[in-house]
Amino acid sequence: GPRLPCPYHSEPYMKAVHLLAAGTILSAAMIAAPAYAGADSGFYLGAGVGQASVDGDIDNGSSKFNVDFDSDDTGYKLIGGYNFGIIPLIDLAAEIEYLDLGKPDDGGIEVDTSAIAAFGLVGFNLGPIGIFGKAGIASWDSDVSGIVGSASDDGEDPVYGAGLRFQIASFQIRAEYEYFDLDNVDADFLSASLLYTF
Repeated sequence: GPRLPCPYHSEPYMKAVHLLAAGTILSAAMIAAPAYAGADSGFYLGAGVGQASVDGDIDNGSSKFNVDFDSDDTGYKLIGGYNFGIIPLIDLAAEIEYLDLGKPDDGGIEVDTSAIAAFGLVGFNLGPIGIFGKAGIASWDSDVSGIVGSASDDGEDPVYGAGLRFQIASFQIRAEYEYFDLDNVDADFLSASLLYTF
């Protein structure tokens, strides 16, 4: 007798299957998008650790000693900020950091420097990966001690930074470089940080 067409191979059925598959993929993408669209907007906190370097002329403000200093040590920082989330794919944030640049030692002379820095940050999102730059002002304090005696200095000077970040939901991993243009010395901080947005 004549064979009936299989309903599972009919054109309306196949269109329905394709629409269902496309809808499922689109729904999954929309659900996953917030986790990978870039940095969350809102308040964030974090901490980082890395290598701090100090390079320049160290003196005590008089003619007693003047030393060409170049050394590095492990440092750390605490981070707080707010990402405004105004423009898609762009991060605009205000950030404040407390930094301890360790105690680099060069030839028996130790330099202990800490700072509080305020930044404006601009970033560009490439999915879960992003790049950013920042600039601001650091209020710093430095103590020098060792075989030539001791001295203290402080001030407010420019600080700049740039880095990469990787975002997973509300967590962010950063690798960044920061440069401090202090009175008589330059300080660099290369660090890795973990942040969480609330």
